Amino acid sequence: MDAVAGRRRSCASFALRRMWTSDARRRCPMSVSRGVDVTIHRRKWFMSAPDLEQSLTPAIADHERAAECFWSYMVDRSVRFLPERLAPVFFSTLVEAIAHGGDPAAYRAGLVVLGRLYRRFGLYPYHGTVIAAAVVATVRRFAGESWGPESARVWEQGCFRVLRLAEQSAGMLGDGPQVTFGVVESVVSAGADLAVVTVRPVRRLDYVPGDALPVCSPRLPGRWRWLSPANAPRPDGTVEFHIRTIAGGAVSPVFVGRVAVGELLWLGPSCEVGLSTAAAGDAALLLAAGGTGLAPLRAVVEQLAASPVRRRVTLVVGARDLPELWDAAGLDGLRRTHGDWLTVVSASSDDDADPVAAGGLLGVVLHHYEPGQAVYVCGPPQLIEEARTWLQIVGVDPDNLHVAVTFRHGFDVVSWASRQRSATTAVAEAAGGEGGERRAGDVP
Repeated sequence: MDAVAGRRRSCASFALRRMWTSDARRRCPMSVSRGVDVTIHRRKWFMSAPDLEQSLTPAIADHERAAECFWSYMVDRSVRFLPERLAPVFFSTLVEAIAHGGDPAAYRAGLVVLGRLYRRFGLYPYHGTVIAAAVVATVRRFAGESWGPESARVWEQGCFRVLRLAEQSAGMLGDGPQVTFGVVESVVSAGADLAVVTVRPVRRLDYVPGDALPVCSPRLPGRWRWLSPANAPRPDGTVEFHIRTIAGGAVSPVFVGRVAVGELLWLGPSCEVGLSTAAAGDAALLLAAGGTGLAPLRAVVEQLAASPVRRRVTLVVGARDLPELWDAAGLDGLRRTHGDWLTVVSASSDDDADPVAAGGLLGVVLHHYEPGQAVYVCGPPQLIEEARTWLQIVGVDPDNLHVAVTFRHGFDVVSWASRQRSATTAVAEAAGGEGGERRAGDVP
């Protein structure tokens, strides 16, 4: 039997290598020409983006004063649904969603934030008329010569579209953790392109290890990015994020190179993204992490370490080479402390090819896989997509394969939203409250 299993693994590893070296891996990225094409909940809309962005730039450059104008416009018309302290968050997120959408993951992060604010403060569709008028008046005031004859119509229509999507998001997500703020306590460089950012929320975050939440720096207001806490909830409430600079990205370099101790960050509601170990029951776990995908899985390991129930856990960590294992000290500490039930394996290579994207990590996962194990994979989008396809082909039970949601392509929104309600209930029960009543994440 061992020989047969060994042959199966060898053949499967060969298939993986063939797959990664074939021309099929060369996919052409989606191109965005003059507009923004985004699918949300099986609906699609298209807008001309350049003119919107040009008219928005001055308002975003002075977003606090613009948000004050936006809020004052609504107050003057007796619409007071939004606390003034959250006006910059709401305004910048709304106008960025109207003007941008080339990054579906960031776009959906913004809609989650808007949806939670929409539900928290009891917005109704009739509020949309005043909100749209306030947006048009505010952007026009700051736009100057970039404001054209069609700008008012385009901004108004875009506002109505995004607010309808926010209403859908509010209905699907239900009640749960709210939008709040956090203060940066430390920024530690873990390499040329990676930083470990520790944040102390003004109120304790409600999240389960493996969750992700939208995070935004006021340096780039309204541009939210999904980040996963790298730690289980701590007594002091601090949360650690591992952030890598993305080549060509506008937001990640700000988090890695410019955000400093003492700055404020905006924190959106935590969301379940497919890494909850509740779905695995009592099964042994095989965790596969590529790059900063290690962060949520390390939080999962910390959660399991605090649990009285013991199960076998194998954590496979992929990196380009050994120096790239930036959390080596932390992993070694976990290995020494919990070696009776935790095995940590490094998948690395000194070749030019990145093992995270060249089959190395998946090959090691296959080598350690045993029938009945629950497999969790988190990492770059390409790794997620190939793991979803090829691990099933080589014998991993689809019911036991759990991969992180990337939000980059179409996905089952209804199923995902249903998981958010389940996760909210689990968080509330752990905290001793009810999912629909808890307001622990509210801004004070």
